[in-house]
Amino acid sequence: MLRHAIAPTRRYTKASHDVVRHPCLNSDAKVLLLYVQGLSEADASARSLGEHAARLGIKGRAYQRAKQLLSDYGYLHAWRWQGERGRWITEQLLANVTLTREEAGRVRAGGEPPSLPPSTQVPTVGGPGVREAGGSYPEEQQEKNLPHPPPEEPEPDADGELAQAERVLLSLRHVDRGLLLGVREARALAGAAAEWLRRGVSAGDLRRALTTGLPVGGVRSAVGFVRHRLVQKLPDRAGSAAASDPVGVVRADLVTCEGPGDEHVFRPVGVETRCGRCRVQGARAGASGARDGRRAKSPSWRDRLANAGP
Repeated sequence: MLRHAIAPTRRYTKASHDVVRHPCLNSDAKVLLLYVQGLSEADASARSLGEHAARLGIKGRAYQRAKQLLSDYGYLHAWRWQGERGRWITEQLLANVTLTREEAGRVRAGGEPPSLPPSTQVPTVGGPGVREAGGSYPEEQQEKNLPHPPPEEPEPDADGELAQAERVLLSLRHVDRGLLLGVREARALAGAAAEWLRRGVSAGDLRRALTTGLPVGGVRSAVGFVRHRLVQKLPDRAGSAAASDPVGVVRADLVTCEGPGDEHVFRPVGVETRCGRCRVQGARAGASGARDGRRAKSPSWRDRLANAGP
């Protein structure tokens, strides 16, 4: 296909590829999210999410479906409480990044978001330094000789457990941005995480054990926190009771889907490792292959008629 695109200079909304190319959000959910993100603070807070959706022509079941998808994948959070006069009040938070319940609570309370984008970072205090002509800084000379960064995908090992453990550690950032690990850091912790897998703990249970019950104030050091949990909560070889969710948790945390396509997260109901859409697509592909196999084995009516004889 051909493409012609001109970058707008005014009246535009920055959209993340994680939202635009999300494999599980439908078009109504994406349009609603981008529409609200393009509003000013006054216009966004003046109406509820349902009223914004009505202005876009998204009503009834279509709106309920879009709202459910945004909530399931961590973009929409809601709080409901009863006021002084007995009336129920609902407060909604719509974000353009996936937020856990704790992160959404901090944003609601007026705290800082999990991480600031590069365009909003506070500039360094002080003026620019003076550089002598013809000279070069030692940092620049060393930077030219630095090796290329390691690949994002882990290298496969003999038994596959180290690679699987490293993938789990790298996926923690999708559950909580405070657990962002670099490739080298995840590779250094992969040995301790692989021991969990050797003791019968699944990848999903390992991910939940590392992301459930995070500190209210956030994780200061992702490497130190993950290393401490890997050592202190290591289950015995008889089972994985230490990896189960604590008492009182109602909604499961977001986990990375193991299905095909771009990497995305979902909220599991049980112990499933793929989102609902990936499971449906897999079931349809299996049913289609079974039908094709039956058609190939069964003879046509002409063959049956020819074999019937006079």
